Amino acid sequence: MAHNQRNLSGYRAVWLMSMFDLPVDSPKARHDYTRFRIGLLKQGFSMLQFSVYARYCDSDERAEVFRQRIKQMLPPAGEVRIVTITDRQFARMQVFLGKKRTAAEKAPEQLMLF
Repeated sequence: MAHNQRNLSGYRAVWLMSMFDLPVDSPKARHDYTRFRIGLLKQGFSMLQFSVYARYCDSDERAEVFRQRIKQMLPPAGEVRIVTITDRQFARMQVFLGKKRTAAEKAPEQLMLF
């Protein structure tokens, strides 16, 4: 039981974030952009903002699997950055909204199984 609690620690669990700036100046570039974005969604990423997607992973080892998958999906042009933050850090994120007020997404309270 202690092993399972350690696995769900806010310091062991991580959020893998993919931030990208991809060209959309031609039909081929738009196709590559769409293919990459859909690939992230199929891998369980959620959009936080335009061109910023995040996925919860219960460990850094699990996150490494998705880092490798992103590397395999990279489009030929543009820039993709991947950053990993702990679940505790993600929970402390502050979201500031302009005039349009919407609720910010919540961090999962338990492990999500797909």
